[in-house]
Amino acid sequence: MSEFKELVKSFSKTREYVRDFFVYGFKTRDDFTQKSARTYDNERRRLESWLPDFVRQDYTSKGKNISLAIDSNLLDTNPLYRVFKTKSFTDNDIMLHFHILDFLSQGGAYTAEELTNGFMDKYSLFTDVQGVRRKCNEYESLGLLAKEKQGKALYYKLSPDVGKDFCTFPNLLSAFTFFQLVSPLGILGSTLMDSFSIENFLFRVKHSFFVHTLEDEMLLALLQAMKSKQSVALAIQSSKNHTDSTMNLVPLKIFTSTRTGRRFLCGYLKSAKRFTCVRMDTIKKVTVLSIENEYAALSENLNRNLPSCWGVSFQNTHRTHLEWVRFTLEVKEPYEHYIVNRLEREGKGGVITQLDATNYQYEKYVFDANEMLPWIRTFIGRIVEFHCSSPIVEKRFYRDLQTMYHMYEEDL
Repeated sequence: MSEFKELVKSFSKTREYVRDFFVYGFKTRDDFTQKSARTYDNERRRLESWLPDFVRQDYTSKGKNISLAIDSNLLDTNPLYRVFKTKSFTDNDIMLHFHILDFLSQGGAYTAEELTNGFMDKYSLFTDVQGVRRKCNEYESLGLLAKEKQGKALYYKLSPDVGKDFCTFPNLLSAFTFFQLVSPLGILGSTLMDSFSIENFLFRVKHSFFVHTLEDEMLLALLQAMKSKQSVALAIQSSKNHTDSTMNLVPLKIFTSTRTGRRFLCGYLKSAKRFTCVRMDTIKKVTVLSIENEYAALSENLNRNLPSCWGVSFQNTHRTHLEWVRFTLEVKEPYEHYIVNRLEREGKGGVITQLDATNYQYEKYVFDANEMLPWIRTFIGRIVEFHCSSPIVEKRFYRDLQTMYHMYEEDL
């Protein structure tokens, strides 16, 4: 049996378990069927080691389940950042880390061979050239080192940003504490806070979705692809049946739901010639492909379509271009004019018409009218009539009303 280790080499597997414990905390040990029971036990032990203050154990008829209880408005930092700071390393990794940075701190640029010889002369350290070269290339990709080619040789030196005194900028440390709570990729702010040994005594966020940090690894790759206007290949695992699939698209925007906090990647499917959205928490791997020459035109086309997009869907069941929704509300003026204000504030540009002294009509054309139903239901009790160009959506609205009526009706 392999020995349990708290540190992890691959973050992808751990990310899924942390998400399951955090979002679906009602699962018991037997409900985790994707991996072996031993894998579940190892991931549970890691979770209890990383986040001991937030692990909660509940006992049900099915057995014991583990969940994470995290209240964002009470915390000064996102505890899930700890999961990103647990990457495993070898003795050689940690040894080369300090020797490379210390040796290059004296200034100048050196080849991998010169660094290897320098380690022997200065530290009496014997190591192989290939290991030093791999580590230097890794640090160059991370921005710690810079490299330049002179003839056929590659020379490495410290990046100009390494060792820069960021504290000379007024209030920058306070900006770190704010950034790590509210911004995507807040792990960067948390890491800088660790580097300067500072804590957050200033800011709290009432409504924050800490689970976003589990997707930030994919988000970074997607933002880099958007910046360079490249298409990507996505490895996706369905959240419903856990089946794996791949998708090639042009990434254009990231959408975030203000209600649920769920994030979506919006992109263009060239194979289907349409826009689509993919849940960020279903993306397991992002592979950057070629540069997309029509990127600017696709972005412009997306911006033209967004006013007709109620949520994140660009396609309806009948595959028609747009569907229309029309409903009438009874509003007792002037005491309930706040209902009209709500229509104007939340209606996303829909046309509001006053029919008479007490009735207002709302109408809007959207790609997928089905997405509007949760919002429309909030007006139940005031809706006089409801119509939709999609018979399926209209039937569902009245069916849901009938179901609710049967749930709450009393026998007389």
